[in-house]
Amino acid sequence: MFVERPLGTLRAFYRGAVWRIDKDKKVIYLTFDDGPTPDVTPKVLDILNTYGIKASFFCVGQNVIDFPKIYQDVLSRGHVVGNHTHNHLKGFECSKVDYIANVTEAAKHIDSKLFRPPYGRIKPSQLRALCKDYKVVLWDLITRDYNSTLSPEFIMNIVRRMSRQGSVVVFHDSVKAEKNLLAVLPQAIEFWQKEGYAFGLL
Repeated sequence: MFVERPLGTLRAFYRGAVWRIDKDKKVIYLTFDDGPTPDVTPKVLDILNTYGIKASFFCVGQNVIDFPKIYQDVLSRGHVVGNHTHNHLKGFECSKVDYIANVTEAAKHIDSKLFRPPYGRIKPSQLRALCKDYKVVLWDLITRDYNSTLSPEFIMNIVRRMSRQGSVVVFHDSVKAEKNLLAVLPQAIEFWQKEGYAFGLL
């Protein structure tokens, strides 16, 4: 829905959501959406382990049911998890009641008070309801790694241009994003480290 960095007007529209944290500190909040997936998430975990970095994984409930060992591996390695609905729903296409029910179903399998709406698509009424029980996290920078028409070089350029203090950065541990993700993630981490960024958890 959003291109790279959401506009300030959009952030104001979604009051109560978190977009950026500690803007006065040189910290990146690295996050991953849509897992766990068997072909991608373990590779991401190994990359993060290589660099000694912890991240936040927004998981789809059905994927947690399908791949429980990978989900447990995310937790056992010290990463944070969040709720990403049970079936990767687009909030714009659901009633508030149905959307909240889907998040609640995912919560049976994901023990977290963090929530991120898939695609960033959530109605204000849904957001207000969820903010009562969750810290709703959107993003300051989305890498667009899921876009197969973009090259890893293009995506890495997005990272270089758009990273800033306190950025919540989104990658995707999904099959669709695999090629770009695995090529860019080590480069991005090394870039941030060279620029003096620390890595924070949500």
